[in-house]
Amino acid sequence: MVAYWAGVYISSRGTQGVAGLASGGLIIGTLVPGALLVILGVVFLGQGNSSAAPMSADHLLPAWAGIASLVLIVNNFLSYSGMEMNAVHVSSLRKPAKEFPKAMFLSMGLVLLIFILPALAISWVVPAEQLSLTAGVMQAFDAVFAQFGWQWLTPVIGIMLVIASLGGMLTWLAGPSKGLLLISRQEGYLPPFLQRVNKRGVQQNILVAQGLVTTVIALLYAFIPDVSSTYWIFSVITTQVYLIMYLLMFVAAVRLRRKFPDHPRGYRAPMLVGLCGVGFAASLAALLIGFVPPSQFGGGNAGTYFVIVAAGALGLGLLVPFLFYRLRKPSWKQPEPSQQAEGSAS
Repeated sequence: MVAYWAGVYISSRGTQGVAGLASGGLIIGTLVPGALLVILGVVFLGQGNSSAAPMSADHLLPAWAGIASLVLIVNNFLSYSGMEMNAVHVSSLRKPAKEFPKAMFLSMGLVLLIFILPALAISWVVPAEQLSLTAGVMQAFDAVFAQFGWQWLTPVIGIMLVIASLGGMLTWLAGPSKGLLLISRQEGYLPPFLQRVNKRGVQQNILVAQGLVTTVIALLYAFIPDVSSTYWIFSVITTQVYLIMYLLMFVAAVRLRRKFPDHPRGYRAPMLVGLCGVGFAASLAALLIGFVPPSQFGGGNAGTYFVIVAAGALGLGLLVPFLFYRLRKPSWKQPEPSQQAEGSAS
């Protein structure tokens, strides 16, 4: 919670500091540990150790154990989610038409490398049945370091991974809250108090409000005996909420392109209908799969799991937005300074 509130403070200082720390977190806590894990995994095999996962052509595809064997892919969607929210910063780019797609393709390539290669290295060292839903990466590092007598490095890597999480947290703090501020000012979704910005133009009151909600959720972990399973459920609910938003976003993008085809935009996506169709189908498939408990999820009833995930996803993904929409007030609209000046001139 201390780290989270430190992130709230940093985010309230503006996007420049957030961008620098988020980039530093990516390098220190993701790229360096990932590269180290892959290199040591290759050395591990090169020393004559057998791979924990069969590496023959017959095992190129994972063994099919029913729909539950695909559920872990839902967590991958959570790691991809958030890339689109960088669009709120398009207006800050010098040449958004070139720089924005370049940044997106670079991010996509990094995500693929970060997911595939370190995961492969983990499968060489740690048997699948011993992997934790939440601690698999640390298990792999500890097992690899044990082969070289370097286990003292395990907590160092842990700190580096936390730095990466904090860097990602700063991006999550800054992006969605800014989008909420913009739409609230246009449509009156939030009371004026929450729409106030500080002298740097940052939505500080929204950041504090979501910080209070997050603090309550964090405190609940003190009363939960099985943190691993609970963390997984929270992750799935978060992903489901995001996927609901994605479904709406793809439909809205096509509708806006057809309704306002000539509206000037910082970046214009090519083949929009096809892209949105693929994105909608993938998001819908992941949304449906997310209601199935994974094969690694132990000690839980499938019906209870479905009810918890459905209640969380539908409550946060549909009920809360509906309440925002239902309770909005025209008097809460806050025109931008340029619009206020035009009104005064008129």
